[in-house]
Amino acid sequence: SYSSDDGFAVMDYLAVNSELGDWEDIGAIAQQFDLMVDLVINHVSSEHAWFQQFKAGEKPGCDYFVTADPNTDLSHVVRPRSSPLLAPTETVNGTKYVWATFSHDQVDVDFSNPDVLLEYVAIILFYVQAGAKYIRLDAIGYLWKKLDTACIHLPETHAVIRVLRELLQMIDPEISLITETNVPNRENLSYFGNRNEAHMIYNFSLPPLMLNALLQGKSEHLKTWMMSMPPAPLGCAYFNFTASHDGIGLRPAEGLLTDEEYTQLLDTVQRFGGEISMRQRSDGSESPYEMNISLFDALKGTVRGEDQWQVERFICSQTIMMSVEGIPAFYIHSLLATHNDYEGVKRTGRKRSINRHSWDYEQLMAHLENPQSDHARVFNELRHLIDIRQKQGAFHPNATQYTLHPLNPAIFAFWRQSMTRNQSIFSIHNLSDQVQELSLKELNLIVTDPWCDLISGIVVSDLQSKFVLKPYQSAWLTNKY
Repeated sequence: SYSSDDGFAVMDYLAVNSELGDWEDIGAIAQQFDLMVDLVINHVSSEHAWFQQFKAGEKPGCDYFVTADPNTDLSHVVRPRSSPLLAPTETVNGTKYVWATFSHDQVDVDFSNPDVLLEYVAIILFYVQAGAKYIRLDAIGYLWKKLDTACIHLPETHAVIRVLRELLQMIDPEISLITETNVPNRENLSYFGNRNEAHMIYNFSLPPLMLNALLQGKSEHLKTWMMSMPPAPLGCAYFNFTASHDGIGLRPAEGLLTDEEYTQLLDTVQRFGGEISMRQRSDGSESPYEMNISLFDALKGTVRGEDQWQVERFICSQTIMMSVEGIPAFYIHSLLATHNDYEGVKRTGRKRSINRHSWDYEQLMAHLENPQSDHARVFNELRHLIDIRQKQGAFHPNATQYTLHPLNPAIFAFWRQSMTRNQSIFSIHNLSDQVQELSLKELNLIVTDPWCDLISGIVVSDLQSKFVLKPYQSAWLTNKY
């Protein structure tokens, strides 16, 4: 149960929203699917029993929260929000100023108290008993607080992750940890540790760079980023996504876009109905933190304005996500091509509600049963692509990936090779609203193998010819089909 932020201000970690079901229902889901549980580990709701105990001076909650003198210099602390860091709270011992990284309804817990760690271990074990196979650690980077530091990515935070991984390894080696750290790319990569921390890390640079590439119609920055990405350690993987319940993060794109393109990106998103959320910097100024918009609507046009290619452009974005090294993750509103939810924003007063629409089941089914609707077109095509993808060894999370450099800047292309080295897939994508040609001589198509595009079914017989791509068309050229 929760008090705000659509579940990320937890009042009770062990309670299920009765409107949705109970633990028996979750157990039934776990019998059919690999269940992921989202553990909001950095903070609890201000209505949580622990925080009520804190205010009353009662055990154990009175020792579970971080407080600071409001006169303390906290300018070193990295902030994901523009709200005040310290929340004044009336307690039986007078006014206390508690640490609240995200909002005053989301109060940070104190992991320097070992009892707090034990509380969360017990919660994780409960989830494992309920059938969880994946544990997502929400906002884990902010876990440990130490004055005169940035209070993000501290060594103690990494140590906690290693402890949790070791614990889960002893209980069930099949359980995986996923860290959610919406930060610049180099910082994000640190959460693999030495193959002893996260099994998967969110690939946070992909969403803003993907969006920018499709709005600009060129592959330059996607290629630069892909070339800089090290292969995930064996047994670990990138968790690839393009949209989520949060906005499209901008910090992971820091240093990867030109100033002009960065400005165009923000302007275009706002022109397509989105909003920009800010964060507070160490000098007290504010800077953009994330873009709040439905990804489907973010791709309704280019930097030049809206056009007729929204569905094709969106499918291209999801096909790229399915192709790059790692495990693809679809946000439900991407599968369903959900539009901006302006009513949700008005109702909650939160910008993130624009991409957290709650569908009426009957209304949704009516859309999906209409083959002409954007919802049905996207949903059916993605199901088709997923069905193709899951049969390809070259799309294994640890399969080889190599960035290609076609002369045409509108084409984004890379090579995947299966771990057994018997299948190659050349993943080719037209990022523009114009027909583009790719000379097959630019690819390393082995002459002794037959080649076919898995998506269109076209067999390539002349390896010296030009491969023609319609606007936003993708191709998976493979030697094994």
